[in-house]
Amino acid sequence: MAIKFLYSFVAAAVSTTAVLVNAKASAPLRFAGVNIAGFDFGCGTDGTCVASGAVPPIHKLSGIDGLGQMQHFVNDGYNVFRLPVGWQYLTNDKMTGVLDKTQFAKYNTLVSDCLSTGAYCEIDIHNYARYNGQIIGQGGPSNKIFAELWSNIASHWKNETKVIFGVMNEPHDIPNITAWAASVQSAVTAIREAGAKTQMILLPGTDYASAKTFVSSGSANALAKVKNPDGTFTNLIMDVHRYLDYDGSGTNAECVTNGIEDSWTPLATWLRANGRKAFNTETGGGNVESCVKYLSQQISYQASQSDVILGYIGWAAGAFATNYVLSQVPSYSGTSWNDTLLVSMAMSPKINKHIATVA
Repeated sequence: MAIKFLYSFVAAAVSTTAVLVNAKASAPLRFAGVNIAGFDFGCGTDGTCVASGAVPPIHKLSGIDGLGQMQHFVNDGYNVFRLPVGWQYLTNDKMTGVLDKTQFAKYNTLVSDCLSTGAYCEIDIHNYARYNGQIIGQGGPSNKIFAELWSNIASHWKNETKVIFGVMNEPHDIPNITAWAASVQSAVTAIREAGAKTQMILLPGTDYASAKTFVSSGSANALAKVKNPDGTFTNLIMDVHRYLDYDGSGTNAECVTNGIEDSWTPLATWLRANGRKAFNTETGGGNVESCVKYLSQQISYQASQSDVILGYIGWAAGAFATNYVLSQVPSYSGTSWNDTLLVSMAMSPKINKHIATVA
């Protein structure tokens, strides 16, 4: 595809966005980032993870230069990385809240690499509210065990102001959303009581943390009751995901929507009415023209709602192959990193100018 055509295409997308974004003038988003995946490999959506399935994005462990990727993305203006990991990896396949020293040390290497770039770093337990098929607090691990896990994690990084605690990746098919909110509360209380008093904690709802159904599923109202031990809601952030393919699954290359009307507008309305904020910690699409168009529109709209939406994190780089359908893995030529089409034409802060680091 000719570069001249692509620039014309993006200009048209931005023009379309100007029509869509008319609620208020855009202001910079606080965050833009990328998921640096690999420690979550081997995990299924039923929360069944096998520690040996992980592919750590650490050069000395796998040959994959996650640090180099993050350093490159920081040069692009990114300022946050989400670091998915399976619960089973951290405990060496034991249903416990006690961390395995060897496994945790490997994951800590990635977190340390992330912190060395100056970016914020999200600890993301990638288990879909489950452990080996059983839902936390609803037939699976007890809230006590879940709280112990988060207490041990938070204790390690309690003094790192740039560590973000992502309570759980993509809960889904939750029978009792009120009971799930109680599980989230147990994690929040454990994190704060471990000494991590001020860091952001991300609260995910059901339906795979869907931004589209966050309000209608009851997740918003249930999670709105989760509090810090002192009774405040400070730095308790709603965690939402949105993919722009035809079924919202994030498994198809083409994008068909910008998600503004059915997801971001109702979500922003609820957030503003309730004095809360949200963070879009997974979004993305294929490296195709339709996703350049619609992701550009989504990000522009999010910037127009920056009083309640903190930013976005793309899915995904790290240990994924460059031909993965949603790859945002930069390729290395031997002397420099080269971004994917979607990153270079839509998601990079240097391109969209919607992030505080470059705006």
